[in-house]
Amino acid sequence: MAMMDEVLANSCYLLKLRVGGYSSAGHRPANQDAFAVKQPRNQSDCAHKGVVACIADGVSCSKYGQQASHTAVTQFIDEYYATPPTWGVRQSVSKVLSALNQWFYHHDRQGEVAHNGMVTTFCAVVIKSNTAHIMHVGDSRVSLYRKGKLVSLTQDHRRRQLGSQYFLTRALGMDSHVEVDYQQLRIEIGDRLILTTDGVHEWVNTTALAEQLLLPSSTLEQQARSLVELALARGSQDNATCLVVEVDALPEMGLDEMVGELVRRIIPPVLEVGNRLDQYEIVRVLYSGPRSHVYLAESAFDERQYVLKVPSLNFAEDYHYLQGFVREGWVGEQLTHPRLMKIHPFSHSSSFLYHVCDWVDGITLRQWMNDNPCPELEQVRRIGGEIIKAVRVLQRHGIVHRDLKPENLMLDRQGHIVIIDFGTAQAKSFMDAPQIIDEPVPVGDIKYMAPEHLDGDEVDTGSDMFSIAVILYEMLSGRYPYMMKSPSVRYRRNSLRNAITYQPLSQYRADLPIWLDLVLHKACHQNREQRFQALSEFSLALYYPSESLLKQAKQLPLKQKSPIVFWKLLSFALLIVVILQALNG
Repeated sequence: MAMMDEVLANSCYLLKLRVGGYSSAGHRPANQDAFAVKQPRNQSDCAHKGVVACIADGVSCSKYGQQASHTAVTQFIDEYYATPPTWGVRQSVSKVLSALNQWFYHHDRQGEVAHNGMVTTFCAVVIKSNTAHIMHVGDSRVSLYRKGKLVSLTQDHRRRQLGSQYFLTRALGMDSHVEVDYQQLRIEIGDRLILTTDGVHEWVNTTALAEQLLLPSSTLEQQARSLVELALARGSQDNATCLVVEVDALPEMGLDEMVGELVRRIIPPVLEVGNRLDQYEIVRVLYSGPRSHVYLAESAFDERQYVLKVPSLNFAEDYHYLQGFVREGWVGEQLTHPRLMKIHPFSHSSSFLYHVCDWVDGITLRQWMNDNPCPELEQVRRIGGEIIKAVRVLQRHGIVHRDLKPENLMLDRQGHIVIIDFGTAQAKSFMDAPQIIDEPVPVGDIKYMAPEHLDGDEVDTGSDMFSIAVILYEMLSGRYPYMMKSPSVRYRRNSLRNAITYQPLSQYRADLPIWLDLVLHKACHQNREQRFQALSEFSLALYYPSESLLKQAKQLPLKQKSPIVFWKLLSFALLIVVILQALNG
């Protein structure tokens, strides 16, 4: 038997929940059901990961059913909160459940009897801000009780055998791959989410459950217990578990609440050397432009040098810009890696809006390109590999940069690439926010922007791959692979796929191997399905092209493989024609 009743509430965006649960072995010698709830104590986890409630029912024919269900709920919670804060709920849950399933399935294969492994049903509810994320596999259920009506939110994964018996078609540990149902639900104050195992809902139908929930009860634990006891009284021979989560208060905003708070801060005026901003004294003006100002400053606290990035006063009323600025700070705060510029958390005591970043000693890739207008292939390949390594760090955190260009890449003293701008970065966790502000136009530099980004479609790492390929093409040739008649976003949207064609690199650099041109073309192909499937594949192809690319290179016409030789031969042929005509005349 297990029971609980507690209020889950803290300063986590005013999210307040009450939870009560009860579990009974019933007429069985052991209880193979399990449930667990966790409310994180620190505000970061609460804001980015939410509150988790889960329930599991170990398969009764296995002696490891109890171990499977208990492991599922405890490990799921531990591993879910260990995932990066930049991951969305769905990505985090998918990774954790896939790993759990693999572990259970491997244990099953080690057993003496195939059906005697670790197999369990599983349901979880993650409540984050105003949204409930519901995950389900097996025949445990999640139901919503709202305004006197009870609705089942999940579909049982089972089939009827001969007679009245059922068998599971999906469960954790049943197969090497698990398909988990996922849905989002916008919750309201007063909602109750009811999680039950089949020992309850097989004997107490939806109508009876709803009637029982209407009865007065001093605590949710007592309400859950009454539902379990009702099922047992009606003849349930199985373990019976019920978990009730009630919403008492909801935040007004989710992820964007932080944005709303910070954009109300004061934007500092343009600063000069010697000026102070909080504890920072300006040492040098690094950049001053229409969108932002960047300064090298020294902190009076630790006497270290930092980079301050301050939004321009021109955008004081532009909420889209300020939202992006705040999100840039949040992304930079979550990521700690030598290939990504570190942005420190916003000061709680400051009334100004600005970023404090670690100083990267080096030059921008744009400056390097200006200093090396005709670089050797090996130099470009090495730098290209460095860019890919940096972008793969973002990829592992579920982030698409969306604005890779030479100005946003630093080449440090050791020759490593460091990404220094996250103003347009899109983390998957942003998609969990209940209020997402639409971007009126695609963000980023259109010269490096993938077609799907211009079209307003969902972007992924393949979109960043497109930008990397354009950068490498520009490093080698000083030009762009797609010639534009107009720099406007509207023109490019209408013409990129139809009127604009890839310009062969060979017409600018005849000294480069033709297969390299095919590699770059594939990486920045207008159709994302035609690009490399992974950044690692692109990186490898820069040195070792595939057999298909080599074969394709051999089949190209001479004009494309070697335009200089082609025009020399054509000129020679025309000269012969002219000479012959002169002799015949």
